[in-house]
Amino acid sequence: MQNCKTRRITKTLSRTDVTVDKELSARLNKPQGKYITVETDAVKTNDKPEYGRVAREFGSAIKELVKGGSCLIAGLGNPNMTADALGKKVADRLMITRHIGGGVPSVSCVIPNVLGVTGIESFDIVKGVADRIRPDTVIVVDSLAGAQTGRLAAAFQVSSAGITPGSGVSNHRMRFDSESLGCNVVSVGVPLVVYASTIISDALGGEKRDFGKEISSLVVTPKDIDLLVDDCAEIVARAVNFCFFGEE
Repeated sequence: MQNCKTRRITKTLSRTDVTVDKELSARLNKPQGKYITVETDAVKTNDKPEYGRVAREFGSAIKELVKGGSCLIAGLGNPNMTADALGKKVADRLMITRHIGGGVPSVSCVIPNVLGVTGIESFDIVKGVADRIRPDTVIVVDSLAGAQTGRLAAAFQVSSAGITPGSGVSNHRMRFDSESLGCNVVSVGVPLVVYASTIISDALGGEKRDFGKEISSLVVTPKDIDLLVDDCAEIVARAVNFCFFGEE
């Protein structure tokens, strides 16, 4: 596929670049932009010495999509739900420098929480902050729903196409992209939940069936999701820090 390029970095680490142009966007019903996925089994095998290598590779991918010297990072999701807490956990580990000045990259962050907690759409909070401080780039971090069971806690994804929070679990909210926020937008995420129907389809070799409403609406997580989220958040935060400061 001309639009797709995969590079094997180590035996357990690979990177795939996909460019979705206008033609491919219409065919796949996917927003135009560049999609980069760094895949590794390091988190699932608890190979912590490998986390640094993964963070540097993922940080380099993020850096390719970031523009300008100032960045607002939005940690989306519900921090009170383990599988949805990636954004908050990443934000807690970031190097924040906007208030320092002195020639270093200007990095700030906001954790908007969810509508059911604040009564305010997370988009409105991020948009309000972005309009006020005018960053060159907004990085949006969120948990994702896996299209394949094997990608859970293994596919670190970054894209220039933006993101629609909740779309993976049929709870679409306002879309974050360059058009809606008025600046460069980079979305970052890791699949941490999966539909039960996806698990069954994977077990059947990809066969698609009508599983009924009850199973089709069931979303599940691995039993050790708390550990997986923490480790994924560590890698993503180290990657973002590497992107701006050259260190993890």
